[in-house]
Amino acid sequence: MQVKHLTGALIVITFLVIALGGVVRIYDAGESCPDWPTCFGTWGFDVSEAEQAVWYEAHPDEVDSRGADHRYTTFQIFTEWAHRLLAGVVLGPLVLLNWLLVRRDEELGSEAKLASSVVVALIVWQGAVGWLTVRMDNEHWSVALHLGSALAFMLSLIWLWLAAVRDRGEQPEWATFDPVLALKWRSRLAWLSAATLFTLFSGAFVSTTGGANTGCGVNGLYDSWPLCNGELLPSIDDWILQSQVIHRWLVVAVGVALLVASYLIWKEGEGGQCGSTLCKWIWGATGLYLVNIVIGASYILSWDMVDGYLEYLSLVHLVLASLAFLVLATAWLGSTVAALQERRL
Repeated sequence: MQVKHLTGALIVITFLVIALGGVVRIYDAGESCPDWPTCFGTWGFDVSEAEQAVWYEAHPDEVDSRGADHRYTTFQIFTEWAHRLLAGVVLGPLVLLNWLLVRRDEELGSEAKLASSVVVALIVWQGAVGWLTVRMDNEHWSVALHLGSALAFMLSLIWLWLAAVRDRGEQPEWATFDPVLALKWRSRLAWLSAATLFTLFSGAFVSTTGGANTGCGVNGLYDSWPLCNGELLPSIDDWILQSQVIHRWLVVAVGVALLVASYLIWKEGEGGQCGSTLCKWIWGATGLYLVNIVIGASYILSWDMVDGYLEYLSLVHLVLASLAFLVLATAWLGSTVAALQERRL
Protein backbone atom coordinates (compact mmCIF):
# COMPACT_ATOMS: atom_id res chain seq x y z
CA MET A 1 0.00 0.00 0.00
CA GLN A 2 1.33 3.45 -0.91
CA VAL A 3 1.67 6.18 1.68
CA LYS A 4 -0.26 8.54 -0.58
CA HIS A 5 -3.32 6.30 -0.67
CA LEU A 6 -3.31 5.41 3.04
CA THR A 7 -2.81 9.04 4.04
CA GLY A 8 -5.70 10.06 1.78
CA ALA A 9 -7.87 7.42 3.47
CA LEU A 10 -6.83 8.72 6.88
CA ILE A 11 -7.87 12.24 5.90
CA VAL A 12 -11.32 10.98 4.93
CA ILE A 13 -11.67 8.93 8.14
CA THR A 14 -10.60 11.91 10.25
CA PHE A 15 -13.23 14.10 8.67
CA LEU A 16 -15.83 11.41 9.38
CA VAL A 17 -14.68 11.38 13.01
CA ILE A 18 -15.16 15.15 13.19
CA ALA A 19 -18.63 14.87 11.64
CA LEU A 20 -19.55 12.04 14.01
CA GLY A 21 -18.43 14.23 16.88
CA GLY A 22 -20.97 16.76 15.63
CA VAL A 23 -23.67 14.07 15.71
CA VAL A 24 -22.71 13.31 19.32
CA ARG A 25 -23.19 16.97 20.21
CA ILE A 26 -26.49 17.30 18.35
CA TYR A 27 -28.04 14.39 20.24
CA ASP A 28 -26.62 15.54 23.61
CA ALA A 29 -24.63 12.34 23.80
CA GLY A 30 -21.30 13.81 24.83
CA GLU A 31 -21.62 12.41 28.35
CA SER A 32 -23.42 9.19 27.41
CA CYS A 33 -20.23 7.20 28.09
CA PRO A 34 -19.21 8.66 31.46
CA ASP A 35 -15.95 6.72 31.71
CA TRP A 36 -13.06 6.31 29.28
CA PRO A 37 -11.98 4.26 27.36
CA THR A 38 -14.82 1.94 28.46
CA CYS A 39 -18.51 2.89 28.44
CA PHE A 40 -20.33 2.27 31.73
CA GLY A 41 -17.52 -0.17 32.47
CA THR A 42 -18.20 -2.20 29.32
CA TRP A 43 -16.77 -2.30 25.80
CA GLY A 44 -20.22 -2.19 24.20
CA PHE A 45 -23.00 0.36 23.82
CA ASP A 46 -26.16 -1.59 24.70
CA VAL A 47 -26.45 -0.42 28.31
CA SER A 48 -29.98 -0.45 29.73
CA GLU A 49 -31.34 2.23 32.03
CA ALA A 50 -31.23 -0.24 34.92
CA GLU A 51 -27.58 -1.01 34.20
CA GLN A 52 -26.83 2.70 34.04
CA ALA A 53 -28.47 3.19 37.44
CA VAL A 54 -26.38 0.39 38.97
CA TRP A 55 -23.19 1.83 37.50
CA TYR A 56 -23.91 5.36 38.77
CA GLU A 57 -24.63 3.97 42.25
CA ALA A 58 -21.24 2.28 42.22
CA HIS A 59 -19.52 5.37 40.78
CA PRO A 60 -21.24 8.44 42.28
CA ASP A 61 -18.32 10.66 41.29
CA GLU A 62 -19.09 9.97 37.62
CA VAL A 63 -22.61 11.45 37.69
CA ASP A 64 -22.66 14.12 34.98
CA SER A 65 -24.23 17.57 34.79
CA ARG A 66 -27.70 16.14 34.06
CA GLY A 67 -27.95 14.51 37.50
CA ALA A 68 -28.01 10.99 38.89
CA ASP A 69 -31.51 10.25 37.60
CA HIS A 70 -30.79 11.04 33.95
CA ARG A 71 -30.64 8.06 31.59
CA TYR A 72 -29.30 7.87 28.04
CA THR A 73 -30.90 6.04 25.16
CA THR A 74 -29.11 3.22 23.38
CA PHE A 75 -28.82 5.44 20.29
CA GLN A 76 -27.14 8.23 22.26
CA ILE A 77 -24.66 5.80 23.78
CA PHE A 78 -24.04 4.27 20.36
CA THR A 79 -23.09 7.62 18.79
CA GLU A 80 -20.43 8.29 21.43
CA TRP A 81 -19.28 4.65 21.33
CA ALA A 82 -18.99 4.71 17.53
CA HIS A 83 -17.10 8.01 17.69
CA ARG A 84 -14.56 6.45 20.03
CA LEU A 85 -14.37 3.23 17.99
CA LEU A 86 -13.63 5.04 14.74
CA ALA A 87 -11.07 7.31 16.37
CA GLY A 88 -9.31 4.81 18.60
CA VAL A 89 -9.69 1.36 17.04
CA VAL A 90 -9.62 2.32 13.35
CA LEU A 91 -7.78 5.61 13.04
CA GLY A 92 -5.10 5.03 15.69
CA PRO A 93 -3.67 1.73 14.36
CA LEU A 94 -3.79 2.99 10.76
CA VAL A 95 -1.77 6.05 11.76
CA LEU A 96 0.92 3.79 13.24
CA LEU A 97 0.90 1.61 10.11
CA ASN A 98 1.29 4.71 7.96
CA TRP A 99 4.23 5.85 10.08
CA LEU A 100 5.97 2.52 9.45
CA LEU A 101 5.27 2.74 5.70
CA VAL A 102 6.79 6.22 5.55
CA ARG A 103 9.94 4.97 7.28
CA ARG A 104 10.29 2.13 4.79
CA ASP A 105 9.69 4.21 1.67
CA GLU A 106 13.11 5.28 0.40
CA GLU A 107 11.59 7.79 -2.05
CA LEU A 108 10.20 9.94 0.76
CA GLY A 109 12.36 12.69 2.21
CA SER A 110 12.89 14.15 5.66
CA GLU A 111 9.81 16.40 5.48
CA ALA A 112 7.45 13.45 4.97
CA LYS A 113 9.10 11.57 7.82
CA LEU A 114 8.79 14.60 10.09
CA ALA A 115 5.13 15.03 9.13
CA SER A 116 4.39 11.38 9.88
CA SER A 117 5.93 11.74 13.34
CA VAL A 118 3.84 14.85 14.00
CA VAL A 119 0.75 12.86 12.96
CA VAL A 120 1.56 10.14 15.52
CA ALA A 121 2.19 12.72 18.26
CA LEU A 122 -1.11 14.47 17.53
CA ILE A 123 -3.17 11.26 17.53
CA VAL A 124 -1.79 10.51 21.01
CA TRP A 125 -2.56 14.08 22.08
CA GLN A 126 -6.07 13.80 20.65
CA GLY A 127 -6.70 10.67 22.68
CA ALA A 128 -5.59 12.49 25.83
CA VAL A 129 -7.84 15.45 25.02
CA GLY A 130 -10.75 13.07 24.41
CA TRP A 131 -10.22 11.61 27.89
CA LEU A 132 -10.03 15.14 29.34
CA THR A 133 -13.26 16.14 27.59
CA VAL A 134 -15.07 13.20 29.20
CA ARG A 135 -13.56 13.94 32.63
CA MET A 136 -14.58 17.61 32.39
CA ASP A 137 -18.17 16.71 31.44
CA ASN A 138 -17.85 18.45 28.05
CA GLU A 139 -16.95 21.90 29.36
CA HIS A 140 -16.96 24.55 26.62
CA TRP A 141 -13.20 24.94 26.52
CA SER A 142 -12.60 21.17 26.48
CA VAL A 143 -14.97 20.72 23.52
CA ALA A 144 -13.22 23.53 21.63
CA LEU A 145 -9.82 22.02 22.45
CA HIS A 146 -11.02 18.60 21.25
CA LEU A 147 -12.26 20.06 17.96
CA GLY A 148 -9.14 22.17 17.48
CA SER A 149 -6.89 19.17 18.10
CA ALA A 150 -8.85 17.12 15.56
CA LEU A 151 -8.43 19.85 12.93
CA ALA A 152 -4.70 20.14 13.72
CA PHE A 153 -4.38 16.38 13.32
CA MET A 154 -6.15 16.52 9.97
CA LEU A 155 -3.87 19.33 8.80
CA SER A 156 -0.81 17.26 9.72
CA LEU A 157 -2.20 14.46 7.53
CA ILE A 158 -2.69 16.92 4.66
CA TRP A 159 0.90 18.10 5.15
CA LEU A 160 2.11 14.49 4.99
CA TRP A 161 0.08 13.86 1.83
CA LEU A 162 1.46 16.97 0.13
CA ALA A 163 5.04 16.02 1.05
CA ALA A 164 4.57 12.41 -0.12
CA VAL A 165 3.15 13.28 -3.55
CA ARG A 166 5.82 15.93 -4.08
CA ASP A 167 8.66 13.52 -3.23
CA ARG A 168 7.23 10.99 -5.67
CA GLY A 169 6.74 13.59 -8.39
CA GLU A 170 3.00 12.94 -8.42
CA GLN A 171 1.76 16.33 -7.27
CA PRO A 172 -1.54 17.11 -9.05
CA GLU A 173 -2.17 20.47 -10.68
CA TRP A 174 -4.83 21.43 -8.12
CA ALA A 175 -2.21 21.11 -5.36
CA THR A 176 0.57 22.96 -7.19
CA PHE A 177 0.91 26.60 -6.15
CA ASP A 178 2.65 29.44 -7.99
CA PRO A 179 5.73 30.24 -5.85
CA VAL A 180 5.49 33.99 -6.62
CA LEU A 181 1.90 34.20 -5.39
CA ALA A 182 2.74 31.85 -2.54
CA LEU A 183 5.43 34.20 -1.21
CA LYS A 184 2.99 37.10 -1.31
CA TRP A 185 -0.07 35.35 0.07
CA ARG A 186 1.06 32.83 2.65
CA SER A 187 1.01 35.29 5.57
CA ARG A 188 -2.44 36.52 4.49
CA LEU A 189 -3.65 32.95 4.28
CA ALA A 190 -2.30 32.29 7.77
CA TRP A 191 -4.34 35.19 9.17
CA LEU A 192 -7.46 34.20 7.25
CA SER A 193 -7.14 30.60 8.42
CA ALA A 194 -6.65 31.67 12.05
CA ALA A 195 -9.65 34.01 11.90
CA THR A 196 -11.85 31.32 10.37
CA LEU A 197 -10.73 28.85 13.03
CA PHE A 198 -11.50 31.35 15.81
CA THR A 199 -14.97 31.86 14.34
CA LEU A 200 -15.44 28.08 14.31
CA PHE A 201 -14.46 27.92 17.98
CA SER A 202 -16.92 30.67 18.86
CA GLY A 203 -19.67 28.72 17.11
CA ALA A 204 -18.73 25.59 19.09
CA PHE A 205 -18.98 27.66 22.29
CA VAL A 206 -22.46 28.85 21.35
CA SER A 207 -23.68 25.34 20.50
CA THR A 208 -22.42 23.86 23.79
CA THR A 209 -23.71 26.65 26.04
CA GLY A 210 -27.21 26.25 27.39
CA GLY A 211 -29.45 29.10 26.25
CA ALA A 212 -26.88 30.64 23.89
CA ASN A 213 -28.61 29.38 20.74
CA THR A 214 -31.72 31.35 21.68
CA GLY A 215 -29.71 34.40 22.70
CA CYS A 216 -31.11 36.42 19.79
CA GLY A 217 -34.68 35.26 20.29
CA VAL A 218 -36.88 32.82 18.43
CA ASN A 219 -39.18 35.27 16.68
CA GLY A 220 -38.28 34.36 13.12
CA LEU A 221 -37.05 36.34 10.15
CA TYR A 222 -35.73 39.86 10.74
CA ASP A 223 -36.29 39.90 14.50
CA SER A 224 -34.03 36.89 15.28
CA TRP A 225 -32.00 37.00 12.06
CA PRO A 226 -30.32 39.04 10.69
CA LEU A 227 -31.27 41.22 13.67
CA CYS A 228 -30.82 40.06 17.25
CA ASN A 229 -33.96 40.52 19.32
CA GLY A 230 -34.97 43.19 16.85
CA GLU A 231 -31.67 45.12 17.17
CA LEU A 232 -28.82 45.46 14.71
CA LEU A 233 -26.16 46.09 17.37
CA PRO A 234 -27.52 44.86 20.71
CA SER A 235 -25.65 45.69 23.91
CA ILE A 236 -23.81 42.85 25.63
CA ASP A 237 -24.94 42.26 29.22
CA ASP A 238 -24.01 38.58 29.53
CA TRP A 239 -21.02 37.48 27.45
CA ILE A 240 -21.90 33.80 27.80
CA LEU A 241 -25.63 33.80 27.11
CA GLN A 242 -25.18 36.41 24.37
CA SER A 243 -22.20 34.66 22.79
CA GLN A 244 -24.28 34.19 19.64
CA VAL A 245 -24.09 37.95 19.06
CA ILE A 246 -20.30 37.86 19.31
CA HIS A 247 -20.21 34.86 16.99
CA ARG A 248 -22.26 36.77 14.42
CA TRP A 249 -19.94 39.78 14.57
CA LEU A 250 -16.96 37.50 14.01
CA VAL A 251 -18.73 35.77 11.11
CA VAL A 252 -19.41 39.09 9.40
CA ALA A 253 -15.83 40.34 9.92
CA VAL A 254 -14.26 37.16 8.53
CA GLY A 255 -16.77 37.05 5.67
CA VAL A 256 -15.79 40.59 4.63
CA ALA A 257 -12.09 39.66 4.87
CA LEU A 258 -12.63 36.64 2.62
CA LEU A 259 -14.54 38.69 0.06
CA VAL A 260 -11.73 41.25 0.00
CA ALA A 261 -9.15 38.49 -0.39
CA SER A 262 -11.17 36.95 -3.23
CA TYR A 263 -11.31 40.32 -4.98
CA LEU A 264 -7.58 40.98 -4.55
CA ILE A 265 -6.47 37.56 -5.81
CA TRP A 266 -8.83 37.95 -8.77
CA LYS A 267 -7.37 41.37 -9.62
CA GLU A 268 -3.86 39.93 -9.51
CA GLY A 269 -4.77 37.30 -12.10
CA GLU A 270 -3.90 37.69 -15.73
CA GLY A 271 -6.62 39.55 -17.60
CA GLY A 272 -8.89 39.57 -14.57
CA GLN A 273 -9.14 35.77 -14.56
CA CYS A 274 -9.10 33.46 -11.56
CA GLY A 275 -6.68 31.17 -13.32
CA SER A 276 -4.17 30.45 -10.56
CA THR A 277 -4.51 27.47 -8.25
CA LEU A 278 -4.37 29.74 -5.23
CA CYS A 279 -7.20 31.90 -6.54
CA LYS A 280 -9.43 28.85 -6.90
CA TRP A 281 -8.67 27.73 -3.35
CA ILE A 282 -9.49 31.14 -1.89
CA TRP A 283 -12.66 31.45 -3.95
CA GLY A 284 -13.65 27.94 -2.90
CA ALA A 285 -13.18 28.75 0.79
CA THR A 286 -15.12 31.98 0.41
CA GLY A 287 -17.96 30.18 -1.35
CA LEU A 288 -18.16 27.56 1.41
CA TYR A 289 -18.12 30.29 4.04
CA LEU A 290 -20.94 32.27 2.42
CA VAL A 291 -23.07 29.17 1.97
CA ASN A 292 -22.47 28.35 5.61
CA ILE A 293 -23.79 31.75 6.64
CA VAL A 294 -27.05 30.81 4.93
CA ILE A 295 -27.05 27.44 6.74
CA GLY A 296 -26.51 29.18 10.08
CA ALA A 297 -29.37 31.57 9.38
CA SER A 298 -31.59 28.65 8.36
CA TYR A 299 -30.83 26.96 11.65
CA ILE A 300 -31.83 30.05 13.66
CA LEU A 301 -35.02 30.46 11.62
CA SER A 302 -35.95 26.78 11.90
CA TRP A 303 -37.14 27.17 15.50
CA ASP A 304 -40.42 25.48 16.31
CA MET A 305 -42.16 25.71 19.68
CA VAL A 306 -42.71 21.92 19.73
CA ASP A 307 -39.59 20.46 18.14
CA GLY A 308 -37.08 23.26 18.71
CA TYR A 309 -34.36 23.69 16.08
CA LEU A 310 -33.65 21.43 13.10
CA GLU A 311 -30.48 20.02 14.59
CA TYR A 312 -29.25 18.42 11.38
CA LEU A 313 -28.66 21.98 10.14
CA SER A 314 -26.31 22.46 13.06
CA LEU A 315 -24.32 19.43 11.88
CA VAL A 316 -24.15 20.79 8.32
CA HIS A 317 -23.09 24.14 9.80
CA LEU A 318 -20.20 22.49 11.66
CA VAL A 319 -19.10 20.44 8.65
CA LEU A 320 -19.05 23.44 6.28
CA ALA A 321 -17.26 25.61 8.84
CA SER A 322 -14.60 22.92 9.24
CA LEU A 323 -14.30 22.55 5.46
CA ALA A 324 -13.88 26.31 4.94
CA PHE A 325 -11.08 26.38 7.50
CA LEU A 326 -9.39 23.28 6.08
CA VAL A 327 -9.49 24.67 2.53
CA LEU A 328 -7.81 27.89 3.66
CA ALA A 329 -5.30 26.06 5.86
CA THR A 330 -4.46 23.64 3.05
CA ALA A 331 -3.86 26.58 0.71
CA TRP A 332 -1.58 28.04 3.36
CA LEU A 333 0.30 24.74 3.69
CA GLY A 334 0.71 24.42 -0.07
CA SER A 335 1.80 28.04 -0.41
CA THR A 336 4.31 27.70 2.41
CA VAL A 337 5.87 24.63 0.83
CA ALA A 338 6.02 26.36 -2.58
CA ALA A 339 7.54 29.50 -1.05
CA LEU A 340 10.22 27.52 0.78
CA GLN A 341 11.10 25.63 -2.40
CA GLU A 342 11.45 28.93 -4.28
CA ARG A 343 13.83 30.29 -1.68
CA ARG A 344 16.00 27.20 -1.92
CA LEU A 345 16.43 27.62 -5.70
